[in-house]
Amino acid sequence: MKLNKIYSAILLSTLPLTPALAAGLDRSGQSIAAFLQPGNYAEAGISILDPKVQSNHLKVNDMAEDYYFPSAAIKVQATEHISIGLLYDQPFGAESLYPSNNPVFGANGEATQVEVETHNLSALIGYQPTENWNFYAGPVYQTVQGTVSLRGLAYGGASKLGSYDINLKEDEAYGWLAGFAYQIPEIALKTAVTYRSEIKHELDTTETFKFGAIQPPNALTEVVTPQSVNIDFQTGVAANTLAFANIRWAHWDQFAVTPKFLNAASGNNLIDYSDDQWSATVGVGRKFNSHWSGSASVGYDSGAGNPVTTLGPTEGYWTVGLGGQYSPAENYFIQAGVKYFWLGDAHAQTGGNIVGEFTDNYALGYGLKIGYRF
Repeated sequence: MKLNKIYSAILLSTLPLTPALAAGLDRSGQSIAAFLQPGNYAEAGISILDPKVQSNHLKVNDMAEDYYFPSAAIKVQATEHISIGLLYDQPFGAESLYPSNNPVFGANGEATQVEVETHNLSALIGYQPTENWNFYAGPVYQTVQGTVSLRGLAYGGASKLGSYDINLKEDEAYGWLAGFAYQIPEIALKTAVTYRSEIKHELDTTETFKFGAIQPPNALTEVVTPQSVNIDFQTGVAANTLAFANIRWAHWDQFAVTPKFLNAASGNNLIDYSDDQWSATVGVGRKFNSHWSGSASVGYDSGAGNPVTTLGPTEGYWTVGLGGQYSPAENYFIQAGVKYFWLGDAHAQTGGNIVGEFTDNYALGYGLKIGYRF
């Protein structure tokens, strides 16, 4: 079961590349696996999610939009003991659109919809006192923006919040991450613990309510993206075979978006969550020959509380995933993955009142990645 570094790195790359669909607004899972690759390494990937979120008794056939998000990373082993890296991802987001002809979530040809977009750029520097230990830290640059429209009887109709719009203009802010990794390359054992700080944003906000009443454009809405901890583990278990696991905690239970005008009109938050997120993925990867590898995994996500917001009415999930990799040469590979999500049933609420239940939901995720060692 002794593995050299190149073999270990190739087999490690069989970890399934498929998008996350997690509690709250979590998307990418904020992995730093690329930074822990041996030597000099670069990768670029794209993930696509195709969800179906429905409510039979509310006559909502599907309110969840398809979306995609790219990722990229570069890691350079500057000296024997110092490494540097740059990671890009889109860690949080939302994309939903209700049918405009449903009076619960639509009115006058318009529909309830939400779009939230974030971008993360993490710069890391690592110190490796021995080949076994790696201590790393660095700053994180993050942008957030979003738009939300509320329509229909779920929000009290046009006389209340059923004609509300909000535009949260892009804001940039900074956080940090730190962690450590331990490895025994000969047996492909590697474990890493990474902490990411919360990041506080204050977004310029324009709110439109009822018959065109507009909040002054210099109003600010606070959005704090959550702190998190990722634990990654892998080890060789047999010839040509790895076992791997990932555990993630994200601090969603105090997350709330509270625009001033909406809160003054209703006493409620636009979005909030009641529980922290816990998620886990476990699986195996196997090298079939010098060019082909594959992996299989199962996963669980706890969700962030139930009832949930009508803007994202699911509660956790179970998953099964498959990944495959083709390596034409030792220094580069092409990887693809697919994952099926059984999304948890949830009671959707607005203003503290249950609107209805969303059941029998699912999603398909696809991913493609190219990696290169130089």
